[in-house]
Amino acid sequence: MDDNSVARPRGITTCEAETFAGLIAPGRLIGIDAGTKTLGLALSDVTRSIASALETIRRTKFKDDAKRLLDIAEAHAIKGFVLGLPVSMDGSEGPRAQATRAFARNLNALSPLAILLWDERLTTVEAERMLIAADTSRKRRADVIDKLAATLILQGALDRMRS
Repeated sequence: MDDNSVARPRGITTCEAETFAGLIAPGRLIGIDAGTKTLGLALSDVTRSIASALETIRRTKFKDDAKRLLDIAEAHAIKGFVLGLPVSMDGSEGPRAQATRAFARNLNALSPLAILLWDERLTTVEAERMLIAADTSRKRRADVIDKLAATLILQGALDRMRS
């Protein structure tokens, strides 16, 4: 990935996933697919080998969303976040990527946990294809697509950290 970054309490520093893994303590990570209406969440195991879908948060106000996210992080003893960065196919960043970077900055102001910004190109498309291939109903797809996309984001980062 070309633009994997770590949002730190003193700003955003660009680094690879392997560097991110070295900056944080051993333990679980949360993957986040930040949409305009929901936050899809995934959780890694303690060894950072496998990502599993966790839940979907319906977005309201940032303060409320962040509180729920940080409560989940505390409950699972999270060591960092992997936040999907919606980069365009040509590598440029549009309004959604800018909103995601703002979300990272705002979350970073509330939490000392590091945030890896992970290029998430096509994860939602891949999640949709997987659900259709599994013959999932349209309603069920709508309920799980965001946390499945977060799982794909997190698993991609975990795989890179191990390589």
